[in-house]
Amino acid sequence: MSSVGSPPAFRRPASSLRRATVGALVASLAGGLLAVLPAATAQAAPTLLSQGKTATASSTEGAAFAASAAVDGNLTGTRWASQWTDAQWVQVDLGQSATLSRALLTWEGAYGKSYEIQASDNGTDWRTVTTVTGGDGGTDDVTLSGTGRYVRMNGLTRGTGYGYSLWEFQVYGSTDGGGPTLPGGGDLGPNVHVLDPSTPNIQAKLDQVFQAQESAQFGTGRHAFLLKPGTYNNLNAQIGFYTQIAGLGLRPGDTTINGDVTVDAGWFNGNATQNFWRGAEGLTLNPVNGTNRWAVSQASSFRRMHVKGGLNLAPNGYGWASGGYIADSKIDGQVGNYSQQQWYTRDSSIGGWSNSVWNQTFSGVEGAPATSFPEPRYTTLDTTPISREKPYLYLDGNEYKVFAPAKRVNARGTSWANGTPQGESVPLSQFYVVKPGATAATINQALAQGLHLLFTPGVYHVDQTINVNRANTIVLGLGLATIIPDNGVTAMKVADVDGVRLAGFLIDAGPVNSPTLLELGPQNSGADHAANPTTVQDVYIRIGGAGAGKATTSVVVNSDDAIIDHTWVWRADHGEGWGWETNRADYGVRVNGDDVLATGLFVEHFNKYDVEWYGERGRTIFYQNEKAYDAPNQAAIQNGTTKGYAAYRVDDSVNTHEAWGLGSYCNYNVDPTIVQDHGFKAPVKPNVKFHSLLVVSLGGMGHYNHVINDTGASTIPAGTSTVPSTVVSFP
Repeated sequence: MSSVGSPPAFRRPASSLRRATVGALVASLAGGLLAVLPAATAQAAPTLLSQGKTATASSTEGAAFAASAAVDGNLTGTRWASQWTDAQWVQVDLGQSATLSRALLTWEGAYGKSYEIQASDNGTDWRTVTTVTGGDGGTDDVTLSGTGRYVRMNGLTRGTGYGYSLWEFQVYGSTDGGGPTLPGGGDLGPNVHVLDPSTPNIQAKLDQVFQAQESAQFGTGRHAFLLKPGTYNNLNAQIGFYTQIAGLGLRPGDTTINGDVTVDAGWFNGNATQNFWRGAEGLTLNPVNGTNRWAVSQASSFRRMHVKGGLNLAPNGYGWASGGYIADSKIDGQVGNYSQQQWYTRDSSIGGWSNSVWNQTFSGVEGAPATSFPEPRYTTLDTTPISREKPYLYLDGNEYKVFAPAKRVNARGTSWANGTPQGESVPLSQFYVVKPGATAATINQALAQGLHLLFTPGVYHVDQTINVNRANTIVLGLGLATIIPDNGVTAMKVADVDGVRLAGFLIDAGPVNSPTLLELGPQNSGADHAANPTTVQDVYIRIGGAGAGKATTSVVVNSDDAIIDHTWVWRADHGEGWGWETNRADYGVRVNGDDVLATGLFVEHFNKYDVEWYGERGRTIFYQNEKAYDAPNQAAIQNGTTKGYAAYRVDDSVNTHEAWGLGSYCNYNVDPTIVQDHGFKAPVKPNVKFHSLLVVSLGGMGHYNHVINDTGASTIPAGTSTVPSTVVSFP
């Protein structure tokens, strides 16, 4: 205990072997997960399973006393030590389900007088097996029987005035008998189209898929075009719904198209406001006429692209368009914003930018216009405080790998400007390649084996939660792979561990209400992930539209330090299965974790709050919102004495929060007389700061009295003119 004011370390002789006194009966346990027997009946354990595995803890006394020290095999040299309070725990992830036989807890002088042995299948739902009381330190030898992947020492009462301190937490058992092992790697499934420059009829293949996907807004087709490194001539790759095009090089310059990657809006009479769910990544373009057209709206990403010319973000004829996202890209010429109502660009390089409409936000962008909000409506940060690019599939010779880019701090410009980007390559053999027809049980088995997940394009129904419990797991989707939870389960949960990366998939709510759709960390998560955060990138949520769907809260972020980088969380306002109660979804995103960063947050149409923030030191760079069109009347959105629910609410308990470039729009087309008191709500405190906010009534269909709290002018005087009310800074 080396921190100032801590006592010197003291230890019991290594030969002092003591057995824990079991002070409680073994509880009846469903499934017989574990039973603790008197130590006298102990038998030799077959294998030490815990050493070197991922360990986490409720707290540490300091950096030198990490949870990993309890499983590193250094019996008296390194140790885990908690803070000096009760109710502390340390747990180990064995990597897969195991038959457990024995645990050895080698205490340092600061020991547990009473503690629980717990186990879990998923690292979230814990079952207390037994309670040990009257412990006196030394080494506790406990016999186990049953199975489990996670084993936890849950401290209840300390034996000293200090914390809990373990030299080693050793778990023994066997991984035999767990069924056949799932293979890693393999082919990429029926909906991935791998091309090289010699592939015949490439344009015809692109056109065939586009014809099927151009207007298939709520269809089931899913496609990915993956282009091997090389040069492709005379192509116009038109990208429709649920279609991804990507280069298979490590760098954008490895794969060049002399031609275009085009999104237009002919299918919708020149209106691009519904050009959702598509993406382009990892390509260099030489546009035929010097400018590439990318007329998209929400849930459409443009990543790691090099356009040797200009980029036009408007449809042919300059009809409406409703926002998008560029990251880690270089556009040599000008980006023509034109009719785009809002846009976010991150960590890129551009030759210039035209027009501002309502909300154009930049962070870490070379060549971005300077902040001039409210007119022109540009909000610019010189750097992005923390960023880590989306993982992607590439070819290393003839071997598929997934590249996991490194974290950057105060990033500016592309990650590949100086050549090879920094990061780690993971062979496809370490991924379970998920193909149409895969079940949740199989997906969870693959995760339990320690495999990453690569979802190939398709629609996947899951009847149990996908549990991502291992640190540094990658879950990557191709072609907008779509996960639908059945019977009201949560689609995916991530444990409170380091470095999980979720990217490139859509979660579509099922007809039975799910309490949540995506959870990052269990309730009361508290581990520090600043060095290696969990990232969520191009992960989209949909409730209704393709059919009736319901979810109480779409996304819950409990883990600290998470990065939410480009998401669209959408309660449908058109399509099938939508209506005020038909696709009921009260809350969009709820952030409970501390130090969470959102870059490119789109959340729309929820019955109550779209975003609620409870964690400290949260930051958002760019936020786009529309309130629920279909509210039947003023009473339906009455929030106590407040008219309407804020689009973005920071809880009164929060002391530090900051956000840049936020817009909320209302279009109450069922009852245009509805009034919102404000678009944004936050406590008035010195370290709660907002920059560049606006609210706007779309054609006078409902109005806002204020922008944030009681600050900012009403939109009512603007009538039907869609002139925003703005606030430059708050407070």
